[in-house]
Amino acid sequence: MLQSGYGARRGPILTMTPNHRQLILRRRLTILCAVIALALISGLVGSLTHPANPISSRPATGPFSYFPSQ
Repeated sequence: MLQSGYGARRGPILTMTPNHRQLILRRRLTILCAVIALALISGLVGSLTHPANPISSRPATGPFSYFPSQ
């Protein structure tokens, strides 16, 4: 006797492919996560490359001086 190709068998369960709306949501979430990750990485690199107290390394200027050397 031949078994039907559509009969119940043991094995991996087929999953549904995501619809168009789910694909758009995944893309938006991926882009949002990428932007957040880029912002965190650039903030980390910026904090590591700049000194902790940049104001103390600048020359002292008065409130009415136009050039920093005056």
